[in-house]
Amino acid sequence: MELQFPDVSQLRFSSSCSFLTFFVSSDTPRRPAKKAKPPFLLVNSEKRNSDALKGLQKEANKDLSRILRTEAAVKGIEKKANSKTARNLWPKAVLEALDDAIRNNQWESALKIFGLLRKQHWYQPRCQTYTKLLMMLGKCRQPKQASLLFEFMLSEGLKPTVDVYTSLVSAYGLSGLLDEAFRTLDDMKSVSDCKPDVYTYSILIKCCTKLHRFDLIDHILTEMSYLGIRCCTVTYNTIIDGYGKAEMFELMESSLMDMIENSECLPDIYTLNSFIWAYGNAGQIEKMEEWYDEFQHMGITPDIKTFNILIRSYGKAGMYEKMGMVLEFMRKRFFSPTIVTFNIVIEMFGKGGNIKQMEHFFQVMKHQGLKPNSITYCSLISGYTKAGLIKRVDSIMRQVENSDVVLDTPFFNCAINAYGQSGDVKKMEEIFLTMKERKCKPDSITFATMIEVYNAHGKAKASQKLEMQLYDRNKNSDMEGQESRSQKPNMTWTLEMDNYLIEALVQQVHLGNKIDKLRALLSWNDQTHTIDVEPEVWNSYVEITLMMIVRLPHPQMTLMMKLEILHYDQEQ
Repeated sequence: MELQFPDVSQLRFSSSCSFLTFFVSSDTPRRPAKKAKPPFLLVNSEKRNSDALKGLQKEANKDLSRILRTEAAVKGIEKKANSKTARNLWPKAVLEALDDAIRNNQWESALKIFGLLRKQHWYQPRCQTYTKLLMMLGKCRQPKQASLLFEFMLSEGLKPTVDVYTSLVSAYGLSGLLDEAFRTLDDMKSVSDCKPDVYTYSILIKCCTKLHRFDLIDHILTEMSYLGIRCCTVTYNTIIDGYGKAEMFELMESSLMDMIENSECLPDIYTLNSFIWAYGNAGQIEKMEEWYDEFQHMGITPDIKTFNILIRSYGKAGMYEKMGMVLEFMRKRFFSPTIVTFNIVIEMFGKGGNIKQMEHFFQVMKHQGLKPNSITYCSLISGYTKAGLIKRVDSIMRQVENSDVVLDTPFFNCAINAYGQSGDVKKMEEIFLTMKERKCKPDSITFATMIEVYNAHGKAKASQKLEMQLYDRNKNSDMEGQESRSQKPNMTWTLEMDNYLIEALVQQVHLGNKIDKLRALLSWNDQTHTIDVEPEVWNSYVEITLMMIVRLPHPQMTLMMKLEILHYDQEQ
C-alpha cells in the first residue's frame, strides 16, 4: 500500500486536536488492528483537557511573533552597544536581549551586549552571568574569548565558583584544548571551597568523547572514584552518547548495564534517545526498534526528539512508509511537530528525490505558522540541486531575500554548490559576494566547491586566487592558536604528513564510512604519538586537505563527500 498525503488545500483544523491534520488523508484505507502483536510504537498518555487544547491553537502564531520580537530586540540593543552614551538603559531590555543572544549562540552579539551591560550604572557583576557566557563560548568554539572573559571576571573582583570553572572547562574542552581543560581542573582542586563535582567531570567526559579520546574516560572515572564522587545519570548518559556516536556499540551497552546496576542511576529519556540515534544512524533499524521496545518495557516514554530520531532513521534507510507511520502516530498522540520535525522530513524527501512530498511538507510547515530557518532552505536547495531543478533554487533564493531569516555558512555553501553544479559561475560568484556582505565566513567547503567549479570550467587564475585566500586564512588561524599557547612547540607541516592524510582519506572513503572516519582522523595524532600538533592547527590542515581532495581522480571524493560532511555538521 502506498502512503498517501493530502493536498495543502485539504488542510483543516480538527475539533479534537490542536494542530493541522495532514499526515494521512481521510480516504487512506486503514489496516485492521492485530491483537496478537502489540504495535511497535507504544506510549502511555492521558487525554488532554479541552482548555489545554484550545490554548494550543494559538501557539504557532505566538511563537512566530516571539521570534520576530526577539530578533528585533537583540539587534536594537546591539546597536546601542556601539554608543558611548547609553549608560542608563532599562534593565529588563538589556538582560532579555543578552539571554536571547546567549540562547541562540550569537556569541559576538552576546559579548557586545554584555559590554553594554557593564557600562550601566545599575550593573553589578554576577558569577551566574559569566557562567552562561562561558558555556555559550564553549558551544561556539571560542576558547580565546572564554579565557579573556574569565580574566574580566577576575578583574571585577569576583571569586570563581564551581559553575564558572566547570563552564571554563567546557569552553576549553569543546574547542579541542583538552590540556587546558585538565589544567583548569587542577586549578579547581587547588581552591579549598571550589572542588570539582560530578557535573565538572561529566562535562570533561563529554569533551573527551567528542574528540574521540575514549582512552581518557577510564582515567577520569578512576579519579572520580578516588575522590569519592559517584557517577550520576548525566555521567552515564554522556558516556553512552559518546560511545553511540562513535558506533562503539558493545561499550555503549556495557555502560547501560553499569548504569542499571547502580541503584542510584536509572535510564531516562536521554538514554533512550542516545540508543536509538546510535543504531538508527548506523542503519541498524532492527536493533533500533528492539531497543525502543526495551526502553518501553522499562517505563520510559518517548518525547518529540525520540520521534524526530525515528523519522530521520527511517528516512535515511529509505523506509518512507514507516516514516509516515511515525508521523501518524504523533498526530494521534497529540505530539505537535516542531520545526526540527519538518526540517528532517523535508531533508529526507529531498535526499530521496521525492520533490513533490518535500514541497508539500514545506507548505504544511508554513501553514502551521512555523517559520522556516536556514536549515529548511538548505535542505530545499539540496533537494532541488539533486533533482536538477535549478529554477526552483532561484525561487527559494527570492523567498530568502524577502524574509528576515538568519542565514549561515552552510546555507550559502548549498547555494554555491547548486549554481556551481548547474554551470552558472556568475551566479555562484554573486552568492559568494552576498555571503561576505552578510558577514558569513567562508569555510573549507565553500572554497573547495568553488575551486572545483573553476577547475571544471578552466578558470585557473580564479582557482589559484581562492587557494591563496584559503592558505592565508588557515595561516592566520594557526598563528592565533600558537599565540594563545606559546608554551607549546611550533610544529612544521611536512609533505609526508600531507601524503599520509590524503592516502588515509582515500582509503577510508573506499571503505564507505566517510564521515566517522574523517572525524576520527582528527585524533590520529593522539593515537600515533609521533608528533605534537595543536588541535586548531590540525583542523586547519584537514580543511586544506579537503580543498586538495577535489583535485584527486577519485569520483567518490568530490561533491558527495563535501555535502555529506555539510549535512553531518548541520545535524550535530
